[in-house]
Amino acid sequence: MKYLIIALGNIGIEYENTRHNVGFKIADEMAQKEGASFELKRLAFYTEFRLKNKTIHLVKPTTYMNLSGSALSYWMNELNISIENVLVLVDDKDLPFGKVRMRSKGSAGGHNGLKNIELILGNQQYNRLRFGIGDNFSKGKQIDYVLGNWTTKEKEELPSYMLEAIQAIENYVHLGMAKAMEIAN
Repeated sequence: MKYLIIALGNIGIEYENTRHNVGFKIADEMAQKEGASFELKRLAFYTEFRLKNKTIHLVKPTTYMNLSGSALSYWMNELNISIENVLVLVDDKDLPFGKVRMRSKGSAGGHNGLKNIELILGNQQYNRLRFGIGDNFSKGKQIDYVLGNWTTKEKEELPSYMLEAIQAIENYVHLGMAKAMEIAN
């Protein structure tokens, strides 16, 4: 069995530690945990590793957030992986900081990366892991918040929450989406 885990984020040093890039941070942490290194490939930074008898293809698109669907489509086709074995890692301002929620379908919820994936796929039927970044911003300041850096307190707590997200990904791979959702949600 093989799986495609696609982490949404923006490339560039100016985005590296922003809330919007938590998908990339989770992917980096997971790759490090498994002793894997990313290399620049077509439309993405790419690595792969094994979890027991399953191959994990981990991708961080270089297309920027708003064009994430292009990288997803390319890597699904390149690796011949069906949508059932794809998991999208994404930030979610509507969830409390650190909260992990998994879904097998649903709306983009205003997230431009997910909107582009839905546009490319033509539907909302794909697995996703939403990682809460909270909504501690004033009216009209959403973009500044999402593209802002973590607070000192968030930086301290982030590693343990990312480990929970990685555990949820591993549950998805080993137990299936329904069971992973039951455990995570």
